[in-house]
Amino acid sequence: MKKYILLLLILSFTMSCKTKTVANQPVNTNAAVVSNAVFFNKIKAKPDFQQLKINSRVSVESGSFIPTLDATIYIENDKKVWMNMTAIFLNVGRGLATPEGIKGYEKWNKTYIESDFSYLNQLMNVNFIDFSVLQNLLMGRNFLPIQAKDFVLTQNAQGYHLSSAKNLTFEKDGKVLQYIASMDYSNDFDLLKVNLKDVKSDDDLEISYGNWLVFENIKVPQNVKIIIKGSKTGQILLENTNFESSKMDTPYTVPNNYTKTEIR
Repeated sequence: MKKYILLLLILSFTMSCKTKTVANQPVNTNAAVVSNAVFFNKIKAKPDFQQLKINSRVSVESGSFIPTLDATIYIENDKKVWMNMTAIFLNVGRGLATPEGIKGYEKWNKTYIESDFSYLNQLMNVNFIDFSVLQNLLMGRNFLPIQAKDFVLTQNAQGYHLSSAKNLTFEKDGKVLQYIASMDYSNDFDLLKVNLKDVKSDDDLEISYGNWLVFENIKVPQNVKIIIKGSKTGQILLENTNFESSKMDTPYTVPNNYTKTEIR
């Protein structure tokens, strides 16, 4: 249970900032898109926001009982992701991610972490996550390097589908991993699902987004589901119930007598 609580403290889910655009009428299922410049410009557009506060409900399936958690999440664009979590009105932990790394503590086991992003990469069976990738992943934005020449784009009645034309290769600390990637988008260019399959193992990461809405001229998904399969397994569902754009304080101090933990 411990590793999933710590994961929740770091995986602070936020919003997506794409401008809603009406897509072209769908063509025949799986027909190649003739002109894809508009599509790639839309999905690669950078977010335009300063800060966002989110109230969320977090559910976890990990093989052990974990109560539904209430989370207050605060995002400063490109600077930090902060989360405070409670269960049954009791504070259970707090997390912070910045470009320098991640921190988190949880009160049930009185443990904490201070790490670079290798900790989070191990939890999610991947090797490419840094702060920028994490923020985009949680925001429902593209977190993989996407070049038109490396993907096959098709369009169907549900929207758009991207599949990697060659394996995506990431090297970090001497470790090279390759993935087969696929992504689904709505006709409004909202990201619906990402699937990453490790070529040399059974490790598989799937992230899906749903119930997109407009909040102060930005697009935000109300639901996100993260499914981890392979050498580690788990499922996290976040249901965002309220959005605000006001600034807030983000205190973070590890209580005394807590023990530092390492991922295994």
